[in-house]
Amino acid sequence: MVHRLESLVIRHALRLPAPAGPAGEGDVAARQFDAALMSVGFKLSADALRTLSGLSESTVVRIARPALATVREMAGEHVRHNVYFKDFPANVPDTFEFWMRCVREALEDGKARSGVLAQLRNGVINLLTLPSYGTYRHTYDEMLAAHDELTAAVGDRMTVLHLGGALDDEVTALYLALAGSTTPLGDEHLADLKVLAGHCVDGPQPEAIPVRENRAVVNEARLKAGSGLLLDTVTDVLRLACALSGGDVSLQEPTRFRALSRPVRRTLLAGLDSVVEAAPAKLADVLAHREAFKRLGERLHPHEYPRWPRAAEVFAVARGEQKAYTFDARLDALLGADDVTGAAELLRSAPGRLFRALDRLLRTARTQEERDVVVAAVEQTAPQVSGRVVLSVREYLHNRAEEAGGQRVFINRLGRAHVADDTRAAVPEADRERLIGALDAEVSRRLPAPERLLVDPDILDVALPLSGRATSAGLGVLPRGSVSRVDGELLRFFVYWKQKQRVTDYDLSALLLDARYDTVSWLSYTNLREVEGEHSGDITNAPDGASEFIDLRLGAVRGTYIVPQVNIFSGEQFEEAEESFFGFMLREAEQKGRPFEARTVRMKSELRGPGRVALPLAFRRVQDGSWQAKWLHLYLKGRPAYNRVEGNQVSVATLLRAIVERERLTVGYLTGLMANGGTDVATWDAGSVPDVPVTYIGLGRPEGLHPDSVVITPENLRDLIPE
Repeated sequence: MVHRLESLVIRHALRLPAPAGPAGEGDVAARQFDAALMSVGFKLSADALRTLSGLSESTVVRIARPALATVREMAGEHVRHNVYFKDFPANVPDTFEFWMRCVREALEDGKARSGVLAQLRNGVINLLTLPSYGTYRHTYDEMLAAHDELTAAVGDRMTVLHLGGALDDEVTALYLALAGSTTPLGDEHLADLKVLAGHCVDGPQPEAIPVRENRAVVNEARLKAGSGLLLDTVTDVLRLACALSGGDVSLQEPTRFRALSRPVRRTLLAGLDSVVEAAPAKLADVLAHREAFKRLGERLHPHEYPRWPRAAEVFAVARGEQKAYTFDARLDALLGADDVTGAAELLRSAPGRLFRALDRLLRTARTQEERDVVVAAVEQTAPQVSGRVVLSVREYLHNRAEEAGGQRVFINRLGRAHVADDTRAAVPEADRERLIGALDAEVSRRLPAPERLLVDPDILDVALPLSGRATSAGLGVLPRGSVSRVDGELLRFFVYWKQKQRVTDYDLSALLLDARYDTVSWLSYTNLREVEGEHSGDITNAPDGASEFIDLRLGAVRGTYIVPQVNIFSGEQFEEAEESFFGFMLREAEQKGRPFEARTVRMKSELRGPGRVALPLAFRRVQDGSWQAKWLHLYLKGRPAYNRVEGNQVSVATLLRAIVERERLTVGYLTGLMANGGTDVATWDAGSVPDVPVTYIGLGRPEGLHPDSVVITPENLRDLIPE
């Protein structure tokens, strides 16, 4: 368990918990540990190296082994990345010539010959039936022998592991940060919170847990420990029941409730009873999840516990045996009668709902007087709305220009996306500007006011993480909509997957588009070689894991956009596979090396979303000829099988256009508000490190900052979102 907790701290905070052990002469072991870290693109900070050097050699080794295993997994180095073409990216054949070679080899194979001849007579060859197609023809070690050592370059990634505090302190701080997050966490972070909540259940707790999914995970730990539950709605109890059954605490997917013990049933029923007793109107919340409550009632047997009659009312409402008048019904009645003023007045009592209904209210209003009532209601209730919702509406208004038309992109919590024409009436510009001004003022009021703020310019275009579900778990991953600089001559994509039960074939592809989003070319298993680069070859079965790569020479790319994608051709979905991840590397032309070199990995993200086509990010050539990455974290539904880049060109291009043309609120937006509010905002200068505490915002924690400084990096960027 200790190693798992240390791993969580390293992954989430890039901090090495302060080691405990006898003093000694561990300098040699510490330098060896540092060298091993550097081989995969990490290194120890000066403080961490100095501290380890003063410990015994055995202590350093005990710390180094699990830490090295953690960072290797973070970079994707924990698995063997073989390639179909042993010399890749050299000697990749022409696609047609390669296919013909596979046919010739099949004809020379006594077992396959008759089947291939029959296919030739029919005029159609199934590549998957050819013995030499889709499976490795050499060992991993043979592939390594065909490649020179990687030449180190200044641009290689080097992620610093800083020295942290004692393990218990680091774990507690991480727990408080995740549990108290003001934005929803991704599934991977929720799983980590579950581990931390169980460990920290008897320790310090956050002052508030505003995100309901987080509260469900914490309540699960508290129930198992016999602590009091945090409940203020009947839905909190439903989410907890989902957590206990290993289901979806966000309630987006149905949960098959498990049989619950009597003590657990009593606890849940008592919780429901207390919530309804304190606020009978909350019975109306049952209607939003009526079927789930029905199924839960079958497990809780409320009729066996007459001492909690109000809990029984919850299930009576779910079954339709008892009436519950909802807020939504009253609101729909008012809007159905075009009573915008009445609807706005009603929504003053539910500010969050007012913000979410803002566009509908403005479009329904028929007069400027009605719109003024709506805007005034927003201005007056803004202080009562969560910072995440305020920022989300502010971003929405920024993209809701007066010109009607264009396209809307819809992205659900799992990253599934689709695009539709925008047929809504325009929001009058005067009202939009007034609302933007009011929301900017509200955000400014809530932002901290440090005396001095140092900002790394590279983080200014990083999108605000208004939801943890807009970012995949991994290394070097930024929130959806972020823009980052791309430095290097060679861009290399990679995908790795390992099937769990069924034969599974993932296909890595790259679609190249021009400035009008029309297809220029692509690289895939059907087009192994192009002017821009090469594909490493098609692997069609991954019982022991498989990798595919694409090399692109950025100077040779004909087009404006590069869109890497992972298509599921057959077999297990991303969430079903034992493991699957995507990433990209950047290299200089002379570096050589193996197809996979952890030091050159700039980004590695887990593939765990719905759909059968993954779009992690896209690359765009800007006016000066340089390249930028635009982070997507999206999934297309795709077809049940046989997805290929040729078949989704139009849908990918349409989605990319909608994403590129939508502007996100960024870190630069918040730092601009802080500067306007009187904070001294300066650009970070590594050559002039202040010796007093400062607030620093950047892509990585620099060395030499005062220990009392506040540091914001992508790992804790959610802390920038005001409550």
